[in-house]
Amino acid sequence: MRRSALLLLGMLLVLTGCSSVPRERPPVQPPADPAALAGVTLRVGDQKGGSQSLLRAAGLLDTPYRLQWSTFTAGPPLIEAARAGAIDVGQTGNTPAIFAAAARARVQLISASQGNVTSDAILVAPDAPIRDVAGLRGKRIAVGKGTSAHGQLLYTLRAAGLTLDDVDLTYLQPSDAYAAFRQGQVDAWATWDPYTAQAQLETGARVLADGEGTANGYSFLVASNAALADPAHQAALADFTQRLREAMRYSDTHRDQRAETWAQETKLPLPVTRLAASRGPDLPVPLDDRLVRSQQDLADAFTEAGVIPGRVGFADFVDRRFEDRS
Repeated sequence: MRRSALLLLGMLLVLTGCSSVPRERPPVQPPADPAALAGVTLRVGDQKGGSQSLLRAAGLLDTPYRLQWSTFTAGPPLIEAARAGAIDVGQTGNTPAIFAAAARARVQLISASQGNVTSDAILVAPDAPIRDVAGLRGKRIAVGKGTSAHGQLLYTLRAAGLTLDDVDLTYLQPSDAYAAFRQGQVDAWATWDPYTAQAQLETGARVLADGEGTANGYSFLVASNAALADPAHQAALADFTQRLREAMRYSDTHRDQRAETWAQETKLPLPVTRLAASRGPDLPVPLDDRLVRSQQDLADAFTEAGVIPGRVGFADFVDRRFEDRS
């Protein structure tokens, strides 16, 4: 599965500039001298077991440019790093992308993927008296602020006739949330894989509700405006984006290998990563109007809930020049 530099040139030559996003953007062009990519360092934000793990499992880490990795606990701090210029690109979920747009962050969404939503779960202890979502009224729920779990929780509560104001939210990063959940300091935990799988196998956590019928399962590759403004970095981003798509497809057909690499990099037990991998990876999807409408609906829901001030124009942060042409 290892690709040569020909992958880069062949794919870049078809990235010509037809973009339906509001602002004009010149097409992505391959560098006049392909050797110029050797001088590029692409700073990539990641979460444990994320993009780097996917690329390693697929044998796609050998790039014609240098990769510098930074690890984050969740999407919101990764977005903040991109906004501050500390990274060039990184993968994040549906809700952090909305919060970035709401903050007018100097970033663009250059690629999209969609995963299973059964692992986007609201968990309770196996012996918890809460039997349905309505039973969460007045209960303390751990969730990462601005994470995909935050959006899934908002939608799940709304489907049950509740709002975020009807519950007691405790904003915690995943490791702290898991500790609070295990110790009974919260009544429920809204999270995602591999944390869902870990809690299920290690604590017998019960899934009160998952994302079926509520979550859209989208994730995005987010690039900083600074990186997008540089032709050499644009070329590296185009290649990286295509490699990540190929790695996602590879992991879908090699789930055992994906689980083993995931376990090695995160130090999670192999049964945990096997369960998470069995539910399927994110797979590439187009940055089309259907996706934009779904994300706009979620953004509007956050506005209506009073979490985000004002209306977010999600389409303004979509850059379709890097779409999959394979």
